[in-house]
Amino acid sequence: MAATIKFGTDGWRGIIADDFTFDNVRRVAAAIASYVLKHEDPRNGIVVGYDTRFASSSVARVAAEVLAGAGIPVTLASDYVPTPAVSFAVKAQSAAGGVVITSSHNPWNWNGVKFKGKFGGSATPSIMKGIEDELHSDATPRGTIAPIVEANLKPAYMQAICAFADLDLIARARFKFAVDSMYGSGRGVLSKIFRDHGIEHVAIREDLNPLFPGINPEPIEPNTALLQQTVVKERCHAGLATDGDADRIGAVAEDGSFVDAHKIFSVLLHWLLERKKWPGEVVRAFNTTRMVDRIAAKYGRKLNECRIGFKYAADLMMEREILIAGEESGGIGYSRFLPERDGSLNCLLLANAMAEQGKPLGQLVADLQKEFGPHYYGRRDLHIPENVKQAAIKRAGSEQTKRLGAYSVLKKEDLDGIKFFLDAPTNGNGGEAWILFRASGTEPLLRVYAEAASPELVSEILSKGEEFAKSA
Repeated sequence: MAATIKFGTDGWRGIIADDFTFDNVRRVAAAIASYVLKHEDPRNGIVVGYDTRFASSSVARVAAEVLAGAGIPVTLASDYVPTPAVSFAVKAQSAAGGVVITSSHNPWNWNGVKFKGKFGGSATPSIMKGIEDELHSDATPRGTIAPIVEANLKPAYMQAICAFADLDLIARARFKFAVDSMYGSGRGVLSKIFRDHGIEHVAIREDLNPLFPGINPEPIEPNTALLQQTVVKERCHAGLATDGDADRIGAVAEDGSFVDAHKIFSVLLHWLLERKKWPGEVVRAFNTTRMVDRIAAKYGRKLNECRIGFKYAADLMMEREILIAGEESGGIGYSRFLPERDGSLNCLLLANAMAEQGKPLGQLVADLQKEFGPHYYGRRDLHIPENVKQAAIKRAGSEQTKRLGAYSVLKKEDLDGIKFFLDAPTNGNGGEAWILFRASGTEPLLRVYAEAASPELVSEILSKGEEFAKSA
């Protein structure tokens, strides 16, 4: 049974009624309880929240009962809540940790359990290892049953994120936004903030539907098609989206074109350095745009590269002052708030960047492409057998592999997967071409990422990467 539970970069996820069962949730909750009892002050309690997925509220209650049964007081969210709101409550209450029942951006038939550290962010690798150790030892702690108190976690969280953006300036800029919560737990958050501050907007997919009809709740194409159509139809200046548990951001430009997370990261970084002048270093994940490196270099900020998974960024955010940390999937966070990614906060900051510079989102992206060189990005998820996946990674790392298609490999890096830097055209000052092969640790999946100076080159490199991965 224990083999069915394997932790990924941010907790455990599984298919509902297959491996994600009430019994397995109880085992994970017991492992968390055992870890907290040994390594934290359990009297400070644990905050438990949940998303809009099927049975999430019931699962959260089950997890809360296990924690309380081990003698740990629980603050249980009274409604669906963004994951960052749980993290904020953990830090605000000085709790011992937080549990979120969510499967983030996964399809409707998945659910999961995330654990948040007492610092209010993704559990560090050492914490996750400690919880896994308790899980593998079948820990089942018991104690005097502690209370479970329900609380509305949203108001304090919404007030906190509003403090980081100039909402009156956004209102005065007269920009119009389309807001898409993708049926997730960010439902109502941005629309209420915008409504309360007189910011013109139209909201879509705010109704409760755990089937996430027609999409996976991940703010990337093609899931953003309705948002793109809405931006054009309603003549908006930008579209803002959050994922299933509202810790990631996606965006759409005023012409309806999709704006990927790398461009969002770059726009926010440039605005914070050029206009706000926030202090601190910059962190990006191994699979994230190198445009960020150029922006950081211009302003003399140290650039840190970390492994994939926001918990690695969180580690750095607690060691030193980090202005901004970002990852490929749309997770962006700030040391001055929490060592945690936050989709709703980033939507507010992106709107603020537009308002302060007086430009719609597409124009801000175009300005960056002009100043720092054209950078384009792509990703392919290859569902291939485990043996093919492992063989591809082995061949990628081999000294014998010195070319990919028409391009020679200039150098390789192996921080997290195998990355090739390619001798491909940069079209002047465009991005250096690279491709990254990274195997999933939890499923028969190989992810291939690429960046280059043109969309056509990205497509070519990805196609050659797919051929390479699938070749015997």
